[in-house]
Amino acid sequence: MIRPSPLPGFGLGMGILLMALTLVVLLPLGTLIGRGVLMGPVELWQHLGSKRVASALVLSFRSALVASAFNLVFGLLLAWVLTRYRFPGRRLVDAALDLPFALPTAVAGIALTALYAPNGTFGKLLEPLGLQVAYTEAGIWLALVFVGLPFVVRTVQPVIEEIDPEWEEASATLGASRLRTMVRVVLPMLTPALLTGFALALARSVGEYGSVIFIAGNLPNVTEIAPLLIVIRLEEYNYDAATAIGLAMLGISFAMLLLINLFQVWGRRRVGHV
Repeated sequence: MIRPSPLPGFGLGMGILLMALTLVVLLPLGTLIGRGVLMGPVELWQHLGSKRVASALVLSFRSALVASAFNLVFGLLLAWVLTRYRFPGRRLVDAALDLPFALPTAVAGIALTALYAPNGTFGKLLEPLGLQVAYTEAGIWLALVFVGLPFVVRTVQPVIEEIDPEWEEASATLGASRLRTMVRVVLPMLTPALLTGFALALARSVGEYGSVIFIAGNLPNVTEIAPLLIVIRLEEYNYDAATAIGLAMLGISFAMLLLINLFQVWGRRRVGHV
């Protein structure tokens, strides 16, 4: 007796999936890696060994990590408030969180620059205090927080909704304080979702371009990010240099995401043993 396929049209669907995966993901990555292999390690190092490239890479990943860590903490707090509390304007705040998904990044960058430039609405207030956001690394953090926050909130929010309040009530009944309940009961259940949200925000932040270039100032060795440097090399028709920087970003991003995935596996196992 022939057993039916678990899904109607499984073979056709799998074929379309593999073709799309190859065309959209594997082929571009394979081309990038193949070009790097043809260049060789010596030529790659020649393109990556300059101070300008190193500064751009360090700035991109440092800013992405700082912004994603900020989003991890405040994204959790925002998701908790939106899920557990009812207050006027809650639906409006919840809907506004999706704006960075739909808003063109260039528009976001222009808006943030207009607000935080020295002659902007908020920039005028900060200047007498000796604080400057636009055209500094702080401006890059601000732009990356704006585009990355929804990833954490939307990842953690459904998990919070599924947590039964009886777990918290049982912990309180056994004499645990509110802080101890959050640390020992709630956070372990949220850890996999938090790490997923952090990874998504980090991945978006590392490659962010449109919202950053307007507020960063793009000064070499100061506020020039790696994606912008890739575009500059492409405009100079220096494809080998652009490939080298892209490979460096790919390798560092892969290592960071792999480490986060290992933490996710550890978090799931820990929750499973609780």
